[in-house]
Amino acid sequence: MWLKITNNYSPNFNIPKRQKKNIKYIIIHYTGMKNELLALKKLTDLKSRVSAHYFIKKNGKILNLVPDLYEAWHAGISYWKNIQSLNRYSIGIEIQNSGHENFNEKFSGKQINSVKKLLRFLTARYRVNRKNILGHSDIAPSRKKDPGEKFPWKELAKLKLALWHKLDEKKLKQYRLKKINSSDEKKFFINLKKIGYTGVQFKSRAIKKRLIVKAFQRRFRQSLVNGICDKECLILSKNLLKS
Repeated sequence: MWLKITNNYSPNFNIPKRQKKNIKYIIIHYTGMKNELLALKKLTDLKSRVSAHYFIKKNGKILNLVPDLYEAWHAGISYWKNIQSLNRYSIGIEIQNSGHENFNEKFSGKQINSVKKLLRFLTARYRVNRKNILGHSDIAPSRKKDPGEKFPWKELAKLKLALWHKLDEKKLKQYRLKKINSSDEKKFFINLKKIGYTGVQFKSRAIKKRLIVKAFQRRFRQSLVNGICDKECLILSKNLLKS
């Protein structure tokens, strides 16, 4: 598939260049803005202090805002496994979508096709492991919901462009909302930490747990995001560690 990228540079990036080998992650975002003109204006405005390497329009057109070897300002305060500040090690892809605070529409087919093409290109060029293709909510659960539960992670996983479980979803659903004991809940959060979820900065332990669970569900159980760890979530977390 032919990949066409148009340059539309943003001034929001760090100098100097980083080494190619330091790019280990790709972070998927939605803009969370009502239209792409406003989104693009923000991503290229020096005063906004935000940017991304790529911007995907509603019609699927891909814009390169920051060259890959410069650090764009897309992840913010972020954590994954033992890494803080994912900007240093990642490429950020912003997809135009109004997000949870607005219309929360589905991504267009053209957008997703462009995501697939771009991910194929970037993973090949930088040898990014599919386990390291993440959503903004994965690395910043206390602040972000994007790209959200409408983003087709499962579809990408079929192309080896994302991590997904290997379970029969119809059989798995029988465990939904089934309570687990405190020992199993502890195992669940240990599993999430092993997967990579470490970044919730809240004093309240209950809120911290709920936010991490919601981030996990937005990624791996998109049909129900309630912040409650049940037996279905526990089984999912175990299987993902084997994937």
